Amino acid sequence: MGDILEERRKGLEEEYFHRKNKEAIEKMREKMRIAAEAKSASTSSLQCPRCDGKLKTTTFEDAGVDVCEKCGGVWLDSGELEQLTRRDSGNWLGRLWNSWNSE
Repeated sequence: MGDILEERRKGLEEEYFHRKNKEAIEKMREKMRIAAEAKSASTSSLQCPRCDGKLKTTTFEDAGVDVCEKCGGVWLDSGELEQLTRRDSGNWLGRLWNSWNSE
């Protein structure tokens, strides 16, 4: 009798986590769809961390840069600063970046 209850408990647990995973995947797909639509419209669904403005993605030297439409703040995603500083290590930004990384 104990084995039957244990198997039932395991089955219900598996079903529960399968359902939760499926819900999480659907939510993630919806977020990705919204982000793709916003990207194709050249706007972002992200809000500016500084104010309540929306971020608009633009391209600067082959790097995607997010600019706030309200305050004008410029935001970089992971790796974009390195990508910009690698282009020309002779500019002030490249020299500053290299000095931080050499310490």
